[in-house]
Amino acid sequence: MTDLSLARRVLQTEAEAILALVGRVDERFDRAVRLLYECRGRVIVTGMGKSGLICRKIAATLSSTGTPAFFLHPAEAIHGDLGAIQGDDVVLALSYSGETQELLRLVEAVRRLGARLIAITGCPTSTLAMTADVSLDCQVREEACPMNLAPTASTTAALALGDALAMTLLVEKGFCQEDFANLHPGGKLGKRLMRLEQLMHRGPQAPVVRRDAPMRDVIYEMSSKGLGMTCVVDGSRLAGIITDGDLRRHMNATESILNLRAGDVMTANPVTADKTLLAAQALNIMEQRKITSLVVVDANLGVEGVVHLHDLWRTELF
Repeated sequence: MTDLSLARRVLQTEAEAILALVGRVDERFDRAVRLLYECRGRVIVTGMGKSGLICRKIAATLSSTGTPAFFLHPAEAIHGDLGAIQGDDVVLALSYSGETQELLRLVEAVRRLGARLIAITGCPTSTLAMTADVSLDCQVREEACPMNLAPTASTTAALALGDALAMTLLVEKGFCQEDFANLHPGGKLGKRLMRLEQLMHRGPQAPVVRRDAPMRDVIYEMSSKGLGMTCVVDGSRLAGIITDGDLRRHMNATESILNLRAGDVMTANPVTADKTLLAAQALNIMEQRKITSLVVVDANLGVEGVVHLHDLWRTELF
């Protein structure tokens, strides 16, 4: 049978390695964030072996949160790819020992080119640490490997420290949901960050009736558009909405609802939204207000479209 105690020990060891980093977030971390914030070029993340794999993820996280970054393999860099580094770049170098030869040779070139250097290493007295503008300590007490050999806790700690840098930098730059949406147009995350103008029923697909429309026309409009509601307009401006619930309430209170007009049945001042609102924000509004539709309007309350709760779920936003 599988030794589950070993699996638990691995997780415990890696968790402790991350928690040990909390007390090391000090002025050195702040200086590293300053260097990244003030970078006028790109952030180049570099490392060998398992550290290199962590570097790729850190570079991807930085890029996805508004900081241009890419991974550079140190061995390939010293064999012809040094042109990727410019003087206004910041190099973020990872090496647990701080003595990886390919990386140290690259560091020599970085210094010659005038780029700034941030090191993440498990040895604060290593060559890499001593050479860097700022060195961040990611030393771990032990690896999670039973033989204390395979990089496990150390790579987890380095990854977490990279995430801490990226998230702190994100806030410093004022990076917001709208920025995130622009950088993530695809996949489930992209759908969640779609704007209402991409989801709404517009033009002939949007249910709209005049305020003086007879109820026969109102019911036909609601039935044919299939959204369980219709907008009611006064001229070109939104005056209210009529929902299935409004119909039921008036049918119970009125002998013949067909004798009424749209303005008699509508709910005035409905909840509206701008077409630039994110889908995730729209869903939150619907859940908070306990409604199933949002009317999308322009600055003059002109109806631009309608978004139904089902539109959000159909696109697999959540």
